[in-house]
Amino acid sequence: MSFLRRRSSATPIGPDFDVLAMDPSDWPGNLGAGLLPAPDGSCQGVFLRYDLFGGRGPAMIIGNLPEGSPARELGEDQPPFEVAQLLAALGNDEPVQVLETEDTPVMQEDNLLIVKRIVVSEERVSCVQFDRSDGVLVTIASWDRPITEDLYALLKPLPAEMFQQS
Repeated sequence: MSFLRRRSSATPIGPDFDVLAMDPSDWPGNLGAGLLPAPDGSCQGVFLRYDLFGGRGPAMIIGNLPEGSPARELGEDQPPFEVAQLLAALGNDEPVQVLETEDTPVMQEDNLLIVKRIVVSEERVSCVQFDRSDGVLVTIASWDRPITEDLYALLKPLPAEMFQQS
């Protein structure tokens, strides 16, 4: 995703980076967004929760974590932050660990993405990660449905106005 760059805003109210996700108007369910604030007020990450199940829980969480975000620091076999958030939102408190990872090259228009597929012990969770050209790590965690390469074509930067406080 070479077109993405850090935003240059003198006083950012939301994240100072583009948030890559599916446009809420393209999603038939409910959307929720969360910001991970640092003690200094900067944004250490954004995650978007897509609910396709009519209020019965999220179907997918897409996270955008910049370099230096504490949510990127994981212990051995610990699942990504987004997997933990997805399972917590679903009320699943069983311990989950990473079983294996596999790097897969994916062509997206003229860009080559190296997508890391993450297999976790909860078989109903699908998870992938990739790094953007601006150093932001994108993680997609999906409940009870596989993540296919078609999904990457739906990802785009969301407008900064979505993350500004009124």
